[in-house]
Amino acid sequence: MTGALVQVSGPSPFASCTADDVAGQIARDPTGQRKVSLNTEVEPWVDVNPTNPKNIVAFWQQDRWSDGGSRGLVAGVSRDGGASWTSVVIPGISHCSGGRFPRATDPWLSFAPDGTLHQLSLALDIDPPANRPGGFGRNALLVSRSSNGGLTWTAPITIIEDENPRFLNDKQSITADPTDPHLVYAVWDRLKSSTGNIINPERVPGDLSFKGAAMFSRTTDGGATWEPARVLYDPGAISQTIGNQLLVLPNATLVAFFDEILGVRNSAGPGPFNLSLKRSFDKGVTWLPAGPPIRTNKLLPLGTVTPDDNRAIRDGGLLFDVAVDPATGNLYAVWQDSRFSGFRFDEVAFSMSTDGGLTWSTPIKVNLTPTGLTNPLRRQAFLPSVAVTDDGTVVVTYYDFRNDGNSGELADYFAVHCHAACASRSSWGNEVRLTDTSFDILKAPVARGLFLGDYVGLATSGQDALAVFTQPHGTDGSSVFFRRAGP
Repeated sequence: MTGALVQVSGPSPFASCTADDVAGQIARDPTGQRKVSLNTEVEPWVDVNPTNPKNIVAFWQQDRWSDGGSRGLVAGVSRDGGASWTSVVIPGISHCSGGRFPRATDPWLSFAPDGTLHQLSLALDIDPPANRPGGFGRNALLVSRSSNGGLTWTAPITIIEDENPRFLNDKQSITADPTDPHLVYAVWDRLKSSTGNIINPERVPGDLSFKGAAMFSRTTDGGATWEPARVLYDPGAISQTIGNQLLVLPNATLVAFFDEILGVRNSAGPGPFNLSLKRSFDKGVTWLPAGPPIRTNKLLPLGTVTPDDNRAIRDGGLLFDVAVDPATGNLYAVWQDSRFSGFRFDEVAFSMSTDGGLTWSTPIKVNLTPTGLTNPLRRQAFLPSVAVTDDGTVVVTYYDFRNDGNSGELADYFAVHCHAACASRSSWGNEVRLTDTSFDILKAPVARGLFLGDYVGLATSGQDALAVFTQPHGTDGSSVFFRRAGP
């Protein structure tokens, strides 16, 4: 059973902003291809207040740029279980919200058990320093908190900031410890390029010192202060992590997940992408195993294209989503994977662990996209998310093209459920459609491919799944929507 489809986002709150100098940013692009998609909302995350389940907060990028980031980050706050929403600009992040950086991206938030809401954002300048032809612009991870369910926010605290164009902090996430309101954790990857590649990138075709360590920071006083950033795991040269997420088990063990992308010295067997993890039994002070991480499964994505015109979709194919059952401690992971189609197109892979992440089930396909479609590319399923309800039901959401026809490139959003024995494909069913009507993904903003987000949010409340997702809507290239799906 599903509730009403509710639009979360409204008109851009940055429509009258001039602080970020849009025209100047466009003029600085040497390719002439840079553009901003005004009134678009992409990449939403969502969480529910454990002290008040009617308080739901979504968090998204507002007005997406084609070459990275957005004009700012906006929260959608509901106090009535998702029936209505109020937009709140997160202050101090980007120029348009009174911050120090022209752009912001990768929104993530998490409620602490006392109802305090914490957010973590990447604020950045997309352009490197004027005297450096290569590398990254200055960038910082900014965290702030709300004590009234997302309506007002503290000034942001900088966890890490880099002005050296060799470094980029990226794909961060934040997790409030459900067992202790004083503890909140942040994880991300920190990309590092060689000095030579920054000074003269045309003469450094292969950057053999490139790397991207998994990073960690925490607060032990509820967000008033944050510890200095430190390395959680360094995969070495020509390798990196991405998509870092952290879960807390019922026994208080921390499990840090990441896609471990291994280069020339790949010690994990064929294929560079590995869903890997490390664990901490002392709230993040130390991480085990001490050497290479636990490698759970290979990730085998191809990436999604539109089924008729084969236009690229930026789908987060290198990423994944994970969830923990707060009662049993079972861990669940989903990602895009091409193994089930004979490596012709991506579908949704699922794997689970019942021993705290030490061992994992063989991946199975869980999306229920029809298989008898004339065009096999209409069987693609992408951008999966996973969450667990209070009764242990596992919910997975995804987009697919089953309803595509001869006009446009039509997509929809679905949820599928498993109540027990989830490592078996036959246990998955009760699929529900979350979109009311199919949408043409060709209308989505372009950011190195048609872009709805590198991820979309999924939370639970009681026995209900709470899906927050994006789709083109009216004259907007992408708007944020909410739908409740229950038993």
